[in-house]
Amino acid sequence: MPAPTTGPEIVVGIGAAARWCSDIVLELGEDHPTAHGLLRLAVHLDGDNPADARIVTAEPLVGHLHRGVEKLFEVRDYRAILALANRHDWHSSYAGELGIALGVEAMLGLEVPARATWLRTLLAEYTRIIHHLTFLAHAPLPGGLLPDDDTLHQLRERLVTGLESATGGRMHPMVLRIGGLVADMPAGWFAQVEEDVAAVRAALPRLQDALVSPRVVTATRGIGVLDATTATAYGALGVISRAAGLATDLRRDEPYLAYDVLFGPDGPGRVVTAEHGDTLARWDVLAGQCAVSIDLVTACLDELRQMAPGPVDVRLPKVLRVPEGSHYVSTEAPAGHAGYLIVSRGEKTPWRLAMRTPSFAAASALPHVLPGHRIADLAPIIGSLCLVVGDIDR
Repeated sequence: MPAPTTGPEIVVGIGAAARWCSDIVLELGEDHPTAHGLLRLAVHLDGDNPADARIVTAEPLVGHLHRGVEKLFEVRDYRAILALANRHDWHSSYAGELGIALGVEAMLGLEVPARATWLRTLLAEYTRIIHHLTFLAHAPLPGGLLPDDDTLHQLRERLVTGLESATGGRMHPMVLRIGGLVADMPAGWFAQVEEDVAAVRAALPRLQDALVSPRVVTATRGIGVLDATTATAYGALGVISRAAGLATDLRRDEPYLAYDVLFGPDGPGRVVTAEHGDTLARWDVLAGQCAVSIDLVTACLDELRQMAPGPVDVRLPKVLRVPEGSHYVSTEAPAGHAGYLIVSRGEKTPWRLAMRTPSFAAASALPHVLPGHRIADLAPIIGSLCLVVGDIDR
C-alpha cells in the first residue's frame, strides 16, 4: 500500500486491516465564522484518499490569539473593563458587556432604573438575532433560499446597521455602563427595530424549510453528534445542549434583566429544543431561537412604549470602588452559558476577574465530536457549534 506523501506516517491495525495515517495541522481560513483568528486543529487521519479519509483524533490547538484579557482586567477601572469585555466574542460582544455590568452592580447593590432594564433586555435579544444569523448563514443551504435582498448575510447586515444607528458601534456597541446605559435610544429607533425583526420573521419559514431540504439533511443529519450527557460533562450548555434535548435556559431558570416577566406564565419566552444533538439539530435550535427573540424584542418594545420617560442610568462617584468580596454571575449568552467571577478587595480595580466562555466549552468537546468524520464535515460541524476563537483564547 503506498504511503501518503505528507505528514508523519504510522500504521493503525494489523494485516489487512492496516491503514496508512497522517498527522496534519489544519487551519480553518477566513471564510469560516472563526475569522479574525484561525482555529487550528491537529488532525490524525485514517485512509488512503485524503478526500475520503476519516478523522481518528482531533485536538484543537488553542492559545494563538491569547491576549491575556483576564490580567488586563486587573489594572483597569471597572468602567474601563467593559471596553475589553466585549472583544473576546465579537459576534455577541454586547453579552460580554452585560455579564460584567450585572456582576459589578450586584456587588455594589445598585438598582438599575426600570427603563434601562427593559432597554438592556431589548438589546440582548436584538443582538442575539444578529449572532444566530451569522452562524445560520454558514449552513449548506440550497441556492436561491432567500431571493433578492433577503439573504441571511444581508438580513444580518440590516440588523447590524440598526445597532450602529443606536449605539455608534457595529461590532462593539459599548452602550452599557455600570448602573444602566450611556443614553436612551434615539427617536425613531423602535420603529426601525420593528421593521428589521419583521424582515427576519418573514424569512424564517423559508429558512426552516431549507433546513429540512434533502441537501441540508444529507450533509448534516447524524454529523457532529453531541448528546445531552456529554454536552453537560464538557459544560457546553445553551444552544448545544438544547439541540440534544436538554431544556435549560438561564433566562427562564435563573432570570435576570426583565426575563422573569418575559418567561413568566403570560410572557412570550419559551425554550427551544431538538432531539438528535447533531449539526442539523443545532441549526434548527438557532432558527427557532431567532423566532423567540423576535417575540421578546416585540414584547420589550410594547413595554417601553407604555413606560413614561425616565432615567436610564444611576449617577456614580468619579472613583468607583467595589466592596470587598466575590460574586459569580452567569448569563445566557447567544452561544451558551457565560460566567464571570469577580473578586474585589475594595479597590477601583478587581483583584481577579475570570471568565467562563461558551466557545471554550464547545472547543473542549471537539476531540469527542470529530472522530469518525471526514475533513469535508468539519466546516458544518464547527459552524454549528458557534465557535469564536477570541472566546476560546481570551
